[in-house]
Amino acid sequence: MEKMRKPFQGVWNIIRFNWHFYVLPLFFNSLMVAFHSHFNTPALFYIDTLCLLIICSTLISLLVSYYIYDMSGLYKLYWINQLNATAQEKILNINAGFDETSTLLRAKFPQAELIVLDFYDPKKHTEVSIKRARKAYPPFPGTQQTNTANLPLEANFADRVFVIFAAHEIRDNTERVNFFRELNRVTKTKGQIIITEHLRDVPNFLAYNIGFFHFYTKASWHKTFQAANLVITKEIKLTPFTSTFILQKNGNPI
Repeated sequence: MEKMRKPFQGVWNIIRFNWHFYVLPLFFNSLMVAFHSHFNTPALFYIDTLCLLIICSTLISLLVSYYIYDMSGLYKLYWINQLNATAQEKILNINAGFDETSTLLRAKFPQAELIVLDFYDPKKHTEVSIKRARKAYPPFPGTQQTNTANLPLEANFADRVFVIFAAHEIRDNTERVNFFRELNRVTKTKGQIIITEHLRDVPNFLAYNIGFFHFYTKASWHKTFQAANLVITKEIKLTPFTSTFILQKNGNPI
């Protein structure tokens, strides 16, 4: 499992898929250095402070990302052992255009029936980072294109549903609730829905600054789950920056 991802793969993906976010501060700081001698002494203190803050913020975000995606064991999937999963299951893995987990799930559950769905819609999901990721990584073999409102599966199909760092890409609240209602429909009565996300909270603000607005608050996720008639049976905090919610149909606790 460890050999399936290269060293620094997580943080490197962030840099190359979001390089525009790093070019801008680099350009700004370079500009300030080039014209440093043209500013008067009082202004230099504020300019130097601003440049230092930009550098520190960028480095902190990269260090945290390296910790989460390369060092925490997130993609070694050890945390799945807490789910009491069995080898022979029907597993559904859903992504939003960038799939880093299906190969890992196939290796962990070689006897399971693995269905992979991709709800990426270029008209709705316009982030350039996703487009770059799709060019760099081909889809998992057999991946089916779908939409959030109508998953191509019968009711009570899956024993386990994984949506890892994908659900937050559904920016419309109504669409997001309808998507989770679909997850409810296709999951077995005692099945599990596993949602892994960053949260819009203090740790992620300290790590990603204003970038944390791309995430949703825990309260917002709770409202979404409740509206879809799902209950949280467990929350796994693999790191202070990520949360994995284990959901089940309401009224059917583990």
